[in-house]
Amino acid sequence: MTARTWTFNRFEISMTLEQAQGAAHSGDCDADVDALLPAMRAQLAGIPDDDLAAELREYGAWDEDELHDRAFNETRIVWIAAGEIASESETLE
Repeated sequence: MTARTWTFNRFEISMTLEQAQGAAHSGDCDADVDALLPAMRAQLAGIPDDDLAAELREYGAWDEDELHDRAFNETRIVWIAAGEIASESETLE
């Protein structure tokens, strides 16, 4: 399946539409995002901690203590990217 990319202000995240839809759906997505994270590790490793935190800070949903947790930030950014990619695909159909 072809990768789809979501462009944030400081970096991009790519995943397949199937991956995005699997991690962004109604209800609790935590387990599904956690299952997707291993496939995203190489991309995430290339994003500096400060860029991840700065990107999430712009959403205003997490406090500074949370934004210092790299694992938390990776989970949230993958979830956001999945949601955006899944939503975008729905509007294109």
